[in-house]
Amino acid sequence: MTRTLRLTPAIVAAVLALALPAAHAAGNAAAGKKKAVVCFACHGENGNSLDGQYPRLGGQFAGYIVQALEEYKDGQRNNPIMVGFARTLTAQDREDIAAYFSAQKPVIWTLKGEVSGSGRRQGTSL
Repeated sequence: MTRTLRLTPAIVAAVLALALPAAHAAGNAAAGKKKAVVCFACHGENGNSLDGQYPRLGGQFAGYIVQALEEYKDGQRNNPIMVGFARTLTAQDREDIAAYFSAQKPVIWTLKGEVSGSGRRQGTSL
C-alpha cells in the first residue's frame, strides 16, 4: 500500500502532463502567417509595428495573443477594428495566428528611437 501512495503523485503528474497539451490546441505558424496577412497592415509582417499606436506582437506569448483575440471576440476588450477582425476567427485561426507572431523575433527600440544594435531609426524599413 505504501508503494501505491508513493506512485500516485507521479501517475497524476504524468496524466496531467499528457492531458494539458490536448486541452490547449497547438497553433501552426505557417498557417498563421497566411491567416495574419490582414494583421500586417497595423502590426507589421514580423509583428513589430513601426507605429507606436499598435501593439508589437513579435515574440509575444502565444497564450496571451489567443486570450486577447478571444476577449475582442467576446466584447471584453473594446476596439472596433480588432472586434471586427476577431469575430471572424475560429479558435484554430486564433491559435495559428498566435503561433506565427510568437515565433517572430521581437525588436527592441532604444530611447533614441533606433532598433537596438542596428543603427536604424524608427519609421524606417526593418
